Amino acid sequence: MKKVLLLFAVCIGMCVAVNAQLGDLTKKATQAAAGAKFDINNIAKGVMGKLVPGLNLVGDQAPKVNEEVINFLKKKANILSLKAGNPAEYTKQQTDLFNNLKTKLGSILKPDQLKKFLALRPAASDKSNPLTHLFN
Repeated sequence: MKKVLLLFAVCIGMCVAVNAQLGDLTKKATQAAAGAKFDINNIAKGVMGKLVPGLNLVGDQAPKVNEEVINFLKKKANILSLKAGNPAEYTKQQTDLFNNLKTKLGSILKPDQLKKFLALRPAASDKSNPLTHLFN
């Protein structure tokens, strides 16, 4: 009987140890998947693919706009965790970030280009439109 209890205790101990290790792996895999969904460079390329022709960017406007878009996306990556846990705070910070981006783009773009930029806002959260990452 003692051997059975000892064997049972060892089995439970092994199960706990294995689950503890798997819990860490699961958490890391989830974090990696979330990071992969928000690839700043790929999103920036997609955004610029829409903005360059949509705004008729000329001269040094495209690199300057690209730099501001990348800076915006880096800052947005820092607040994405709030989207699920604290949506009100996420919305507030996203709005602040977007207004800051709009101000910076206002010094790079001509007034009619800025107006076109604002008109490019996707009607809804269209995940196929890279501009969604700027506006939502």
